[in-house]
Amino acid sequence: MDSKKILLIEDDISLQNLIDEYLKEYKYFCTIFSSPRSALEEFSKNANDYSLVILDLGLPEMDGFDLLKKLKEIKDIPIIISTARDDLGNKIFGFELGADDYLAKPYEPRELVLRIDAILKRYVTESSYIIGSFKVQKDTNQVFLDNNEIEFTKIENEIFMLLLNNANKIISREVILNQTSLKNDTKNRTIDMHISNIRFKIDDDSKDSKHIKSVWGIGYKFINDN
Repeated sequence: MDSKKILLIEDDISLQNLIDEYLKEYKYFCTIFSSPRSALEEFSKNANDYSLVILDLGLPEMDGFDLLKKLKEIKDIPIIISTARDDLGNKIFGFELGADDYLAKPYEPRELVLRIDAILKRYVTESSYIIGSFKVQKDTNQVFLDNNEIEFTKIENEIFMLLLNNANKIISREVILNQTSLKNDTKNRTIDMHISNIRFKIDDDSKDSKHIKSVWGIGYKFINDN
């Protein structure tokens, strides 16, 4: 996932261009839709590509509040409402539906950038955590290295998470067997094979390992020097 990718849903072409060009200066890159239905179709397919939504309320085809609810049903993503509706009732309703911020037009683009920065920092803290070079998405246990998702199998993910969450502790093969969904009769060499596959996917050389150290005769240890 690109942590700088934003879904902009706005039917005012001049404002689209203003926001898009300004955000580029701060390394935020927008995918832009005027149609809420087209935006919803894109988001339903590629929700994990986006880190934040900027949403106008006065849209054709669908009310912005209805779109907000549908977006949140697909993914709990931060949403900034950007709208000419500046009355208190709309603000309260937007926050009740799950909006993270509410900007009444007109506003300065710099203010939008500052609010995006603050929200994304908060979401990283709340929805993920970092150990060493790895970021873990709490709700899915997805693992990212340098913002690129590592495509683990189910059992590889279980083993890696066990090692990661017990960083700098020796984890025996017996513990790996008992605390993952491996079958009880799984052989040690099968566990070693899974470790080998994990190392390959995280670019960790077993002869000079930066992340997963072998502990001879016992098991493995994830190294976190931070």
